[in-house]
Amino acid sequence: PSVDEHIYLPHTAAVSFNATKKYMMLYLKAANEQAIPTIKQDASKTLLKRYKKEEFSVVEQTEILNTINSIFSILNSVLVAIAAISLIVGGVGIMNIMYVSVVERIREIGIRRAIGALKTDILYQFLAESILLSALGGALGLLIAFGVVLILRNFFPVYIDLMTVVIALGVSSGVGIIFGVFPAKKAADLSPIDAIRYE
Repeated sequence: PSVDEHIYLPHTAAVSFNATKKYMMLYLKAANEQAIPTIKQDASKTLLKRYKKEEFSVVEQTEILNTINSIFSILNSVLVAIAAISLIVGGVGIMNIMYVSVVERIREIGIRRAIGALKTDILYQFLAESILLSALGGALGLLIAFGVVLILRNFFPVYIDLMTVVIALGVSSGVGIIFGVFPAKKAADLSPIDAIRYE
């Protein structure tokens, strides 16, 4: 859906809706970029005939866009930093959970190895569990994000597209792979005899 909620009217129609007959803002369109300085100067001169200098300001769209872009750039940097820290913390949490799972299931691993399971079978089993755990965390995060968006849509035009969902799930699964490799490898490298004897 479109987030553009502006309506453009002819001057005569706009005046009919404006009970005070006063303007809060005027937009001037230049024929080309070179004409902008002249238009700014002429607009300032015209306004100075009716108002004091501190009662108005003449601003180029590029100045507004530069300010907005700088704000969004800072926000993006902060959000990326927060996301990176969250991923690392979440990944370390998953790794710790998987290490605990390996320790609690050492005898199970030994029995599986004794009846013919290969190292790769154990590796893929624990890696799959790590990915599933991470993906479930990503799905939960998306549900929370959807809830926040539904609330924010009452105040701002905020939307989540399909690509964002796919990327989020992909990243969360990737975290599961990266941080699940070490616990899975530890499980796969266990000696079957020592694992069976473990108490």
